This record gives sequence, C-alpha cells and structure tokens, in this order.
Amino acid sequence: MSDHIYFFDTTLRDGEQSPGATMNLQEKLGLAHQLEKLGVDVLEAGFPATSPGDFESVKTIARQAGDMQIAGLCRCLEPDIDRCWEAVKYAKNSRIHTVLATSPVHMEHKLRKSPEDVLKMIEAGVRHCASYTDNVEFSAEDAARSDRDFLCRAAETAIKAGARVVNIPDTVGYAQPWEFAEFVRYIIENTPNADKAVFSVHCHNDLGLAVANTLAAIKAGARQAEVTLSGIGERAGNAALEEVVMALTVRKDYFGVTHNIVTEQLYPSCRMLSLTIGRPIPDNKAVIGANAFAHESGIHQDGVLKNPETYEIMTPQSVGRTESTLVIGKHSGRNAVRNKFENMGYKLDDTQLNVLFEAVKHLADRKKTLHNDDLIALIQEEIYRMPDRFRLRHVSVLSSDCGVPPTAAVIIDVDGEEKKSTGFGVGPVDALFKVISDILGQTPELEQYAINAITGGPDALGEVTVRLRENGYTSMGRGAHSDVLVASAKAYVNAINNLEKRKQEYKRPHE
Repeated sequence: MSDHIYFFDTTLRDGEQSPGATMNLQEKLGLAHQLEKLGVDVLEAGFPATSPGDFESVKTIARQAGDMQIAGLCRCLEPDIDRCWEAVKYAKNSRIHTVLATSPVHMEHKLRKSPEDVLKMIEAGVRHCASYTDNVEFSAEDAARSDRDFLCRAAETAIKAGARVVNIPDTVGYAQPWEFAEFVRYIIENTPNADKAVFSVHCHNDLGLAVANTLAAIKAGARQAEVTLSGIGERAGNAALEEVVMALTVRKDYFGVTHNIVTEQLYPSCRMLSLTIGRPIPDNKAVIGANAFAHESGIHQDGVLKNPETYEIMTPQSVGRTESTLVIGKHSGRNAVRNKFENMGYKLDDTQLNVLFEAVKHLADRKKTLHNDDLIALIQEEIYRMPDRFRLRHVSVLSSDCGVPPTAAVIIDVDGEEKKSTGFGVGPVDALFKVISDILGQTPELEQYAINAITGGPDALGEVTVRLRENGYTSMGRGAHSDVLVASAKAYVNAINNLEKRKQEYKRPHE
C-alpha cells in the first residue's frame, strides 16, 4: 500500500453549497489559483449539470489550471456525465467524479431502485465515464450507512467498469472514528479488485467528527482525503483541509504518510476564502485561528519563552501565520506593487495592476502600515468582483449624541447613471442602509450584520459582512475600508448586487 495521501479539495463545489458561501467566477478563479499554489492534488471545481453558471465556472477553471487535476461532479446518469466531460475536458489533467447512493434508505426512498438495479447503474455510469477518460472516481453516497458487503460489490463493480478512485463518504456525518476505520478497512480487504483503485473518504461534520473520521480512515488504508478550506460545506461542513494536513504533518511518526501540501500556504488560503465569502476565521479555530498560537496563562507564557515546544506543537510560520510589516505604501512604484502581489501568488495584467496600484495609494494615505491581509482584502475588493449593476460612489454620515437623528448622504451609479439621496435613521448604519434602499428601490430584510478588523491597530482595515433576504432569495455582501461606515455601505450595495445576480441566475433557462 502506498504511503502517500492525495488531497482532493471540494471547497468550490461542496464548500460553496454552504449557505451564504456562493462565489462568482472571478472569486472561484482566485481561489483555484491559490489552491494550486497550496499543492492540492485534485480540485473539484463544481457540478457542471447544476446550472449554466456552474458549467462555465468549471470550464474556465479547467482551461486555466496547471498540473493540478480538475474534477467535475455528476450523477451516475449519461446526460450528467456528458455535461461534466464537456466542462472538465479542457484541463491538462481532468477527472470525472460520478456519484450514486448505496444506503438502503437512499435506494428505497430517493432512488426507488433495488440493490441490483443500483449495481447496474454503477456499471453503466462508470463505463460511460471511462469512455471519456481513464481518470474516473466513483462515490457511493451515504456509504457509512450502507450494508458493507453490498458496498464491496458496488466498489468491485465500479472498479471493473473503469473507476480508479472509489470514495466512501460519510455523507450525513453519522460514523464514529473507530467504527469508520473498521468499516473502511473491511471494504478495502473484501473488495476483490481493491488493489486496482485508490480508496478515498469524504466526511461531514454533523457530529463534529469529520476530521477524526478522515484521519481514522487514513490509518485504516484510505489514501485520498476529500476536504475543504476551513471545513466549509453542507450543513455543519466537511473535514477541514488544514486540520487534516497538520495532523498528518505533526504526527508523521504515527501516520507514516506523505503529502504534497505546502503547509506555509494554509493560512493564506483560508484567509483568502474568509475574505471571499465574508466569514471571519474564528479566533479559536484550530491551526489557523488568531488564538492558535496565543498564550495568556503565565505558566504557558513562561514555558514558551524558555522553549516554544513546551506549548506549541507546530510553529506559526509552518502554517503561514507570519505577520510581516510591508514596505508597500504610498511611495511604492508599480513594479514593487506588482512584485509584492506576484510573491503572494497573484498574477496581474496591466489593467489589474493599475487598479490595485491606485487602491494601494489611497489606502496608504489612511494607514501607516500595510499588511498582507490588507493587500489580500484589496485584491478581493477591486479585482475578484464581477461587474456590478449598482456601484457606490460617495458616502457621508453625520451622527451625534445631542438629539439630532443620524443623517446619511449617498451617491450611487445605477446602470451608469448617477443617483443621490439623503435620509435619517435610528443609527448611522441604519441611516445608510435606508438611503441606499431608497435610491435602489429595494427593501430586503437584513438578516446579519458583522464587523471584523482585518488587521490590528487603530487604523485597521474594517471588514463588514451583511446577509440579505428577499422573496426567498438570500445573498451575502462584503465591504472593506478603513472607515467602517463606508465598509458598511459597500457591503450593503454588494449584497444587493449579489441578490440581483441570484434572481437573474434563477430566471435564466438551463442550457
């Protein structure tokens, strides 16, 4: 058995199915480039048959990918498989990932098929995939609640039909680590042609055990881990890539396996995701959280000062948590700015460079020091956003404690036409949102409003996230600025733009 673990990242597919984590094409491309820099072996770019937008995203990522494998998900049905191949075939290394349920509850109530019918569907579907490529993965949905002997037959059938990877998902996060390890070991040992395929696991976190189950399965013989950045995904999420990677790295003595992940890119990758979907990384998040390497207890502080290994089993630098002060600022030239962003993994054309150069200058006028996180926020704000119908131009807010209600004045471009208005509110943010709604003629329900400081210090760049709901549609919006009121206005307008796009996407006919 190989001692190498392949990392299959599904942030752009399963991760994006997390409520509020929808990404546009430019944001997906940015994350795809970062995931390649991180060293993931396989990137699941999406589910091409779901919508025209998903199809175009997968196809564009496939065209721009380097050596990293690009996978598309499809049901075990010929039209889905054909659509998937049309999207992923442009990659240098493409994979078709097909899925069919194998648990009794799914076969009876969802598929309405007998076990023998399901085996026939697996054989026909995988064989059709293999007619396009020899890089085929078969997933037995809800495997953890499947009969293990039937699952052995399903795996054997898939491998005979051409699957080179067999995935055993814990789709609903039901398994327990010791139970799952025994289950995976049984499947591998009792599938007659198991030596002709790599066995994979895809664990969900409904009981908080996704990482534990993934590691238990690796110990039992699984050699591909399906994960997401920060563990985002359906319901409670998936196994977190950074946690699985560092467990294998720190405890190499126990697991005895290797991998291709560049651990120094873990924090930058998760931070980029955080900025993209507008969800701050919790301080107590394992491996990448702000408190992961913080020590408050006097005993701990004393120990760390004498030898960091007393309370740190890995260094901040090993996961990319180095906090370096940058000399990029208002006196920096274009070449310095380009070089800095390229060192951070971003390739810029001349137009993008000019936009970022001006943004850096404006931010440097307001901040004494620019940090990596400030620059990542700028590129997310200025480059990886799709063109918007509504564009915020100017904001002015007056607020006091002398009985005068807060007042906001806003100028917005609507389809290229300048519109302006003023109004009052209970507070300055309320005033801003009411005026913006009045200008745009939209009154969505505000479900969530959150502020997060991107960097430390009184001149920190503020990041605001809002979630809106209207007529059954929801959208997230993000805004970053050194003035949190401006950031709030940008986030609100961004959320309304995203709401418009969601409505249009729903109305657009499927190809």
